[in-house]
Amino acid sequence: MTRVVVVGDLMTDAVARARYPLARASDTPAIVTMHGGGSGANIASWLAVEGTEVAFIGRRGADITGRNRDMELMGYGVDARLVMDPERPTGTCVVLVTHKGERTMLSDPGANAALSPEDLPRDLFSQGGHLHLSGYTLINEGSRDAGLAALELARRAGMSVSVDCSSSAPLERTGAEPFLEWTQNAKLLFANADQAKVLTGRDDPAAAAKVLTAWFPQVVVKLNDDGALWFGNNRPDPVKAAAEAVDRVVDGTGAGDAFTAGFLPAWLGGKPPAEALADGCHLASRAISHLGARPRL
Repeated sequence: MTRVVVVGDLMTDAVARARYPLARASDTPAIVTMHGGGSGANIASWLAVEGTEVAFIGRRGADITGRNRDMELMGYGVDARLVMDPERPTGTCVVLVTHKGERTMLSDPGANAALSPEDLPRDLFSQGGHLHLSGYTLINEGSRDAGLAALELARRAGMSVSVDCSSSAPLERTGAEPFLEWTQNAKLLFANADQAKVLTGRDDPAAAAKVLTAWFPQVVVKLNDDGALWFGNNRPDPVKAAAEAVDRVVDGTGAGDAFTAGFLPAWLGGKPPAEALADGCHLASRAISHLGARPRL
């Protein structure tokens, strides 16, 4: 089985679910919960729980939340290679969920913003492995050098590489051209419909995916309730998979990360795109059926 090395963000998510429409400049009853988060850490956790050998490279603060996130990752079976930052706190994301389920995120990267090339354990970059890079690492100027160094180490080692776009607004602020230039040697790109539009200007996800195959041999676009699609640069049409129905959506936070963790092992194992997409959709459906972005043991 291919070992996956994930480089990315480690966060604590404070999720506030409003019970009624938001009363601006006043109070709205809500349910507030705290969970481990961060796109990179979420993906690593799901991969480990599903049986993939995975290492996660990141940075945390010298605080109680950082220690809790570290222990949490190890409890899931992740080889957690976390550097402790003596000055910055562990990253935090406030997730505001409206009564209709729409999410808005307020992120403080904290220690994530200081990830450096020196934080990357060279022993993890070896032939036969796979690097998955969270786009946040490149989008954040403070950790960009670490992301670029990880891509170069993987290239030199002959590892396969996938990259996730992470979030549309910061991706747009960074710019499509630089992001595509940094990541063009990756074999696989993950994006959602909004991120694909930022990179290509195309509203139609299939059309955007086809454009992106000019930079990446394979592209996966996550479509939320509409499932996902895959496009390869040697195929005339996309391959699509429908989302799995769930009895009750408990929390959609991190569902896209779970999809990636479901897709990657199948893809690395040589399954056809349709089967890999179905595996991703299945794990995403499991993720939204319970509380929190990470698996619960």
